[in-house]
Amino acid sequence: MIWEMTGKGMVNTMRVWTKQHENMLEELLDTGRYTAKKQYAAGDLTDQAYLMLEAYDWLVKNGPQSDKRPEDAAYPVWLSFSRRTAMLMEKNMVLLELEVDPSRLTFIDIEKWTSILNYSYIPANQADMRRHRELLNAYGVSDVKAYMTQFYPEIKREIRESWRRLFVEGIPENLEAYYGNIWEVKKEWLVQVIR
Repeated sequence: MIWEMTGKGMVNTMRVWTKQHENMLEELLDTGRYTAKKQYAAGDLTDQAYLMLEAYDWLVKNGPQSDKRPEDAAYPVWLSFSRRTAMLMEKNMVLLELEVDPSRLTFIDIEKWTSILNYSYIPANQADMRRHRELLNAYGVSDVKAYMTQFYPEIKREIRESWRRLFVEGIPENLEAYYGNIWEVKKEWLVQVIR
C-alpha cells in the first residue's frame, strides 16, 4: 500500500486494487468514469442474487457515504488495500490499481460484512454477544431463521440495527482486515491494469 503524506501527517492518496470485468475497463477508458450497475452485481451473484442484494441494498442505504452516491451508481465498487489480498484473476477479468483520496472510501470490516451476508447479529462486545445468544435460545431460533421469517420482528430489527457496527471512522490500522467501497472509479485514478 502506498500513502502519500503531507506535512501534517494526513493521507492524500491511498493505493487500492479492484478486480473487475474487462468491460468495466472499456467503460472507464471510454467515458472517464465507472459506476456499478445493479444488473452487473446481480449477474456476478448468479442464483443467490436476491439473498445477496438485500445485504447490498442495506449497505447502499446505510453506509456513511450514502449521501455522496451518484445517481447512476446502484452499488459501490469493492476495493482491496493490498494486491496480495485482491481477488484471484479469472478469464475476462482485470485488476485495476488505483490511487484515490481516502476521504472517498468507506472501510468495511471483512468479518462483520460476512456476518451481514449470513444475516447474523454483530455484537458490540462479549457481553452483548452472550445476551443475544440467550435471546435466540429463549425463542429456539437462529439469527438466519429469525431474520428470514416474519415471526420474530424484534429480533430481526435488532440484527439489522447491529449491522451499523460494520463501519469504522478514519483509516483502520490493520487494512488487511478490511475491504473498501467507493461510489465511482475515475480514469485519472488509474495507475496500472493487471491482466
